[in-house]
Amino acid sequence: NKMDRCFLELQVDGEEAYQTFSRVIENANVIMATYEDPLLGDVQVYPEKGTVAFSAGLHGWAFTLTNFAKMYASKFGVDESKMMERLWGENFFDPATKKWTTKNTGSATCKRGFVQFCYEPIKQIINTCMNDQKDKLWPMLQKLGVTMKSEEKELMGKALMKRVMQTWLPASTALLEMMIFHLPSPSTAQRYRVENLYEGPLDDQYANAIRNCDPEGPLMLYVSKMIPASDKGRFFAFGRVFAGKVCTGMKVRIMGPNYVPGEKKDLYVKNVQRTVIWMGKKQETVEDVPCGNTVAMVGLDQFITKNATLTNEK
Repeated sequence: NKMDRCFLELQVDGEEAYQTFSRVIENANVIMATYEDPLLGDVQVYPEKGTVAFSAGLHGWAFTLTNFAKMYASKFGVDESKMMERLWGENFFDPATKKWTTKNTGSATCKRGFVQFCYEPIKQIINTCMNDQKDKLWPMLQKLGVTMKSEEKELMGKALMKRVMQTWLPASTALLEMMIFHLPSPSTAQRYRVENLYEGPLDDQYANAIRNCDPEGPLMLYVSKMIPASDKGRFFAFGRVFAGKVCTGMKVRIMGPNYVPGEKKDLYVKNVQRTVIWMGKKQETVEDVPCGNTVAMVGLDQFITKNATLTNEK
């Protein structure tokens, strides 16, 4: 994140930026490998596989190497996955000879793939915006297939740069793309994650309902956080439905973090007043929410301080 600083106040050159990014990714991978869970498989991240996003969160832009691989694959007449590999690691391109190598040849025009095809084009666009060189900017954007609205074309300096970058490389698209390509669906994930999720016997009806993400099974719901509501002092209970479905008016058994099976401590039986789907800043009240989805519930905030397990079973 905070990639905008490389271009604006720090003025970092491409190779130095690459080395910094590479180090950050490596450090994150070392930590993830240390706490690896065999159930989840390899959770390390690799830019060349599209599992790393480079972003400027404050300015609302981000990209994965997929963005640029798509752009250049047709230009070079190679397939996307091949292009992805060339945009990270020891892959250098010399426009003078039009050749890729795995070592820097020392020629002034030979640069690392990431620097030449990702970092420098962004730098060029940002500098052109910041210097208000609109005569150069519009043809560049046209080549990239980026269309600006007429009122946006009046913007200057930093405001122009932010708008151009958000339009060219919207952060929401990069994030959504990573979720679609790399995160398993609940029905796939719960199959192998059930033993991390459920403390009871792994062959009972609850474990099976979670494993199969079964909407007809008993309700198994975990509340992970309380979100402040617009009414002062009230909170939505936000969580994920792992099995069954939760409905408006349903009587649920709330088991808090200090609940011990067979005892009454931290255990409440209450009705869900409203079930809500949360979409960004908007909420929509719905009749019921089946497993595989997240849900916000109204009317449980007096009984849950932070997290809890909900079921409709005794």
